[in-house]
Amino acid sequence: MSDASVDVRELTKVYADDARGDVRAVDGISFTCRPGEVFGLLGANGAGKTTTLRMLSTVLAPSSGTATVAGFDIVTGAADVRRSIGFYSSSTALYPRLTARETLEFFARINHYPEAKVRGRVDEIVARFGMEPFAGARVDKLSSGQKQKVSIARTIAHDPPVLIFDEPTVALDVLAALDMRSVIGELRDAGKTVLFSTHVMSEAEKLCDRIAIIHEGRIHTTGTLESLRAATGLHYLEDIFVHHVRAARDGEAAGA
Repeated sequence: MSDASVDVRELTKVYADDARGDVRAVDGISFTCRPGEVFGLLGANGAGKTTTLRMLSTVLAPSSGTATVAGFDIVTGAADVRRSIGFYSSSTALYPRLTARETLEFFARINHYPEAKVRGRVDEIVARFGMEPFAGARVDKLSSGQKQKVSIARTIAHDPPVLIFDEPTVALDVLAALDMRSVIGELRDAGKTVLFSTHVMSEAEKLCDRIAIIHEGRIHTTGTLESLRAATGLHYLEDIFVHHVRAARDGEAAGA
């Protein structure tokens, strides 16, 4: 096993569909994501990003292939993986009867953050996200923007080494999206391993140290923005993305 915090090898997920037969939502992908790096999975809706991240977070079992997260196998070490990650998506649920502060304390404790340090950790997060005015309010009484802050904050409550963000700025307003990007940058600068999926080109350009372009379950290229530019002769990530998607479609058509 390499020293990468996320190490993916030929990971595959196949679903049975009555109309279409076996559907390969993720088709033998491989990549690594290192500490102090934001690794971006860039693809259109339905490309396989969410399925990949759900397998890495142990929500879904892979059909074949393997992956380790923080040194733990996603199948045989699933409980250790879950304690080692923070997972965020726009659909992340909260417990409505808990207060914002209780939510952070709960997620810190269930992920085995040292009990003696829980209160200090929660105070730190409440201050970072400007949650003081509503930290004592129940989640079901919060505005949508306040709930988003609690969702983001609970993802990092136990200070995990690996953070997984699935389309994290979907449904956020402009200011909230900017704050989310700032949080991701801070996590990277703190040495965390950050895996980040998006279909927004500007986000990938600003946030990602390396980018993988995924289309119909397969990764078609991986590299830094500069290396992708050099390989294609194109400057804008949007053009680079279209170039690779068209090449993939042309290849599929030729092989049909």
